[in-house]
Amino acid sequence: MISGMDTGLAAAALSAVFAEADAALSAREAAITRGEALSLTETVEAMIALTQGLVSAYVATAGVKAPPAAETDILEAFRVLVKGEPTWNAIRDNCRELVYYRNCINMGRRDALPKVPEKMAVRTARHVYLYIKTRCIREGHLAD
Repeated sequence: MISGMDTGLAAAALSAVFAEADAALSAREAAITRGEALSLTETVEAMIALTQGLVSAYVATAGVKAPPAAETDILEAFRVLVKGEPTWNAIRDNCRELVYYRNCINMGRRDALPKVPEKMAVRTARHVYLYIKTRCIREGHLAD
């Protein structure tokens, strides 16, 4: 558990993680709105890293479980998050979707992806961002 003195530091760090994630998502959303082409591989990897960062930041702030290492795959980080708390399964398929996109790219199967996978990857990551942020607010880890 996080001590009282460390609570303020953890909240500031969590707030910074969410601000950085929001800025990254907003930049990609704005590019999509302007009709700019995004690199599929780079976008998917960035959205996976962003999602993994949010999961790790939540676990670290909650202080109940050991946070996953930075190099931990998103699905393994998600397993740490969900263990003993099945309500997190609400974003399980979002994490899996991002990994599916990466796997399709790596296997040369872009034909198996949705029509605009870059846009879908950003929207999927935004959904995870909103879910975790709402949870942090409800649990008192972040200010509204």
